[in-house]
Amino acid sequence: MDWLYFCNMAYSLTEEEKKFVDYWTKNREREKKTFRQLLVGLPIGLVFAIPIVINFSSGWYKRADMWARAHTDDSTGTVLIIAALIIVVFVAIFSRKYRWERYEQQYREILYKMDKEGPQTG
Repeated sequence: MDWLYFCNMAYSLTEEEKKFVDYWTKNREREKKTFRQLLVGLPIGLVFAIPIVINFSSGWYKRADMWARAHTDDSTGTVLIIAALIIVVFVAIFSRKYRWERYEQQYREILYKMDKEGPQTG
């Protein structure tokens, strides 16, 4: 008798899991769109790119600064800006896609738990 009670308690859903299933059922397709992932993840990408740009533009490394001044006719600034944009976009999309995958995995695990719970409560 105690074992059966323990099995039913092991599969019962918490209130947080029920709220998460409701939320994710409504929002999973919207959160999957790449453009939305880019927009929402931009602050995370900027956290990575801004220090890089500050590092290059501060001039703390004198040899690199001398080289950059000697090669001002090159497109070093353009390359730096393009590289920073690539970093921002990559980190923004990658972090949001990773989060989406985590939530999707959690959602599927809870649905599996709900399916196993169904026959036992009847």
